[in-house]
Amino acid sequence: MSTVIDAELLEFRDWIFRFRPAQSTPARLLLMIHGLSGDENSMWIFARNLPGNVAVVAPRGIHLARDGGYTWRKVTPDMQGLPGIEELRPSADALIGFVDDWSKTVGINANQIDLIGFSQGAALTYTTAILHPDRIRALAALSGFVPRGAEKILSTGVLKGKPIFVSHGRQDDMVPVELARRSVALLEGSGALVKYCETDGGHKVSAECFTGLKEIF
Repeated sequence: MSTVIDAELLEFRDWIFRFRPAQSTPARLLLMIHGLSGDENSMWIFARNLPGNVAVVAPRGIHLARDGGYTWRKVTPDMQGLPGIEELRPSADALIGFVDDWSKTVGINANQIDLIGFSQGAALTYTTAILHPDRIRALAALSGFVPRGAEKILSTGVLKGKPIFVSHGRQDDMVPVELARRSVALLEGSGALVKYCETDGGHKVSAECFTGLKEIF
């Protein structure tokens, strides 16, 4: 919990987030995107081994989830299944807008950012990179999936040369491992430089895969 305590809770316009400044310069910016029903405190374990020149922001999802916490997908009466890219597009666009406006107030260069997302947050991470590829340097998608509807954009090579770390558990009962394998194939087909870690775990990041994050960031 010390990493959360060290990260200041901030508000900027309609956003609530935790921020841990970089310890050295030149600083670059990394966003940690929580999953369904998470919040700005959920992802801090992944900040443990990040290099000192990384400034870390963990934003709270912009919609209330049905069962508590927050979500990146607007809740509607007919909502079902995993979200598609069009359902996540508003959050991806809002996230980039937030980064642009807030980074100017603190003097951080946010021309290119890094992303780590878990579960639904991984789907938003993919969506943000697919829709705003010029803004993303590298990303990690943990226990997540490329949202449906992204195939056509990916086929244009929009992620060519992007370092992407993907981790998934074969026993994941929330996001089937087949979706992760399909995601890797789509990413590689788009020209991304994918490192894939698959273990026998469930809907979480194994210790083995956890170490792989350091190779991306």
